[in-house]
Amino acid sequence: MPRLLKSFVPQDGRQSETALFVARGTRRLLRRLDFSSVTELPLLSGRRADIVALAADGTILIVEIKSSVTDFRADTKWQNYRAHCDRLFFAIPESVPIDIMPEEAGLILADAYGAEILRDAPEHRMAPATRRAMLMRFAQAAAHRLHRLSDPEVVSLGG
Repeated sequence: MPRLLKSFVPQDGRQSETALFVARGTRRLLRRLDFSSVTELPLLSGRRADIVALAADGTILIVEIKSSVTDFRADTKWQNYRAHCDRLFFAIPESVPIDIMPEEAGLILADAYGAEILRDAPEHRMAPATRRAMLMRFAQAAAHRLHRLSDPEVVSLGG
């Protein structure tokens, strides 16, 4: 697999190279579908979503990346993401068997260059207060990250 340029891939050391490739391809798909997305967004529950995507109509998707069978089996709390989105997807690389992925969530097959939706996710609309909180988290995370790009020293100033 090709190496991603570090300047374009925000990393905190927790993601495997495979997960970074899956995230890149998935985000390209989401962009083509007119969603904006952010990675590693802290949720109200204290968990962190791999990808949160926002449509112009306010629809929010969460995409949980599973880079291996072991990664999937180690995650017993994925159902908790449902309360924070309108649709929940898993995104996997070709090396993860499709048949182990739960049918209660959508399924995306991705690599470093793109992705496709293999199974759409069932809709479960969020409560209005949760939607507002998620929109605020999304907006603040995006604004802070954009600010850091133009002013890397802002982190040392408490931002």
